[in-house]
Amino acid sequence: MNPGKARPGTGASERDETLADLLAHGRFLSGLSSVGVPTPSAAALKPEGSVGTAAPADATIGAPAAGSARTDDPSAVLAAIRETIGDCRRCKLASGRKTIVFGQGNPKAELMFVGEAPGSEEDEQGLAFVGRAGQLLTDIIEKGMKMKRSEVWIGNVLKCRPPQNRNPEPDEILSCQPFLEAQIRAIRPRVLVGLGKFAAQWLLRTAEPISRIRGRLGERDGIPVMPTYHPAYLLRNAAGKKDVWEDMKAVLRLLGRPVPGPD
Repeated sequence: MNPGKARPGTGASERDETLADLLAHGRFLSGLSSVGVPTPSAAALKPEGSVGTAAPADATIGAPAAGSARTDDPSAVLAAIRETIGDCRRCKLASGRKTIVFGQGNPKAELMFVGEAPGSEEDEQGLAFVGRAGQLLTDIIEKGMKMKRSEVWIGNVLKCRPPQNRNPEPDEILSCQPFLEAQIRAIRPRVLVGLGKFAAQWLLRTAEPISRIRGRLGERDGIPVMPTYHPAYLLRNAAGKKDVWEDMKAVLRLLGRPVPGPD
């Protein structure tokens, strides 16, 4: 998956050049400010030839800004966001998905997990993290962190499954971005956890690989962000579980919760 970077002089727009660079190098958000991020234009949200109504350029969708007093019921705001998404046709993933996976959990969660994209089981059920990786995430939350899964919110950068679980593409991320941003504003978690490369890079607006940023606390709009390995990675590389547990202990400390076991 490497279409190559747009060359100067080809007549490609700045947006096309940036998106090509993102696709080639995995630079999801670095440099995107020049093309309208963090509030993409309606044109960015509704690619040419797509059907449906694009999200407004102001992607807050009624949610309070980070750091402001809560004036809305987060459940109602989340419901409004879901209504705005509708039967989304804003990007090419619509043609192959079965279900939009909005995310689920506690609308007033202190802790929010963000993954990459739905897989096959998530696409079938319309719920985030319900496959093998989801079961491992449940174990991390409940057996490791001693929290209930129902206490947290779990979602993804993309709300539709990419074909054959391929990597997200930049135009897809741009199409979904306003809705994830609006969910974060509505829930206003105390801590965000980025699960894997794509979520961590999106949350931290960086192109650095997950191997370098994992465990390095950052922030998104004033909210602490802990980047860590995706549970699917841990299913293939059990040695990474120790690193993830160290990251989750740091998250518990940020939340002011007890850290189970020897510290």
